[in-house]
Amino acid sequence: MITNNRPRLGLVLLLTILGFPLCHLTAADHSSTQQSKWETEIAAFETADRTNPPPKKAILFIGSSSIRLWKTLAQDFPRHNVINRGFGGSEIADSVQYAERIVIPAEPRLIVLYAGGNDIHGGKSPEQVFADFKSFIAKVHAKLPRTRIAYISIAPNPARWAQVERVRATNKLIADYARKNSRRLDFIDVFPHMLGSDGLPKPDIYAPDRLHMNTNGYKLWTGLVQKHLGAADKPAQKPDR
Repeated sequence: MITNNRPRLGLVLLLTILGFPLCHLTAADHSSTQQSKWETEIAAFETADRTNPPPKKAILFIGSSSIRLWKTLAQDFPRHNVINRGFGGSEIADSVQYAERIVIPAEPRLIVLYAGGNDIHGGKSPEQVFADFKSFIAKVHAKLPRTRIAYISIAPNPARWAQVERVRATNKLIADYARKNSRRLDFIDVFPHMLGSDGLPKPDIYAPDRLHMNTNGYKLWTGLVQKHLGAADKPAQKPDR
């Protein structure tokens, strides 16, 4: 079925003309404006899945460039079947948009999501990022109610240190929500472990761009994420009625 997006696109155009920031749009509006941006990468995932279907009940990592660039993912978690679904530059709303194509068909027992930093950098408020996170949870659990979802906290990147207070606020919103819904959600707090004794990002875990991690950074993440994968061996419980 072909959906007519003209009214929504007209709204986006009107808001742009009026100078209304696009970061105030909903996740649905975001998907209409980003409709073709990731199509090549998403189609490549689908083609690979048809050629070599991923194992069911695996651990699926999805999110922005920190996931896409995690080239040693399988080596770092040798006891688990892992799937990498990272696409660089993406926001949480992009994972919402493409969940039905690159997440849900794999039927993972655990999804590890890292995204949100690009959202903040693009001008979204912590509340908007949190709303998109809940949209992702709702979309996945509508089809896969027993799949656990773990969120890796937004990292304290040196290149974006000016945004750190909004990052902290976003992490707190998601952490509190995950704590209240711990039967199916988990929060992996990497933020404090990426800071030195001076309270600033550790310089030795970042690439020269001061945004992405180097080998030391991924080694740190591996140890922190590993501690949370034991829950993946047990299916998440359905919510209480």
